[in-house]
Amino acid sequence: MADGTPHPDPVRPAPAVRPYLVTAGRIADAGSGRALPLETQVVATVAGLDALGRLCFERYDIVAACRLPQSLAELAARLRLHLNVVRVLAEDLCEAGQLAVYVPDAAATHDASVLRRLIDGLRAIPDSRGIPRNTE
Repeated sequence: MADGTPHPDPVRPAPAVRPYLVTAGRIADAGSGRALPLETQVVATVAGLDALGRLCFERYDIVAACRLPQSLAELAARLRLHLNVVRVLAEDLCEAGQLAVYVPDAAATHDASVLRRLIDGLRAIPDSRGIPRNTE
């Protein structure tokens, strides 16, 4: 629903259909010259949620799973779809106004200080006993 309440993931068995059939033979970087990075964040738009009843198969699953923002990599893993299939369909859904796509800043993803802060943050997460992980 468009009210923002989380819904169960539409997880199902891995599809038996070949990826090139799902994308009609298209590849992720054909139109733009560069595929969306796997860390690209995607979220369903109001128009996408309203169109759920008219979407089929993988497109339905992608929009339904994107009620909350997530990366293309997370989405592909959750739906058990090939990453390039998700990239192509995400581009299609974005063009149709049913999905919002947020590509990360390339400079920030290559900044070593960002990676250091990420590592430090992960180390600060307590283990199952409540003890922070070793910082060395």
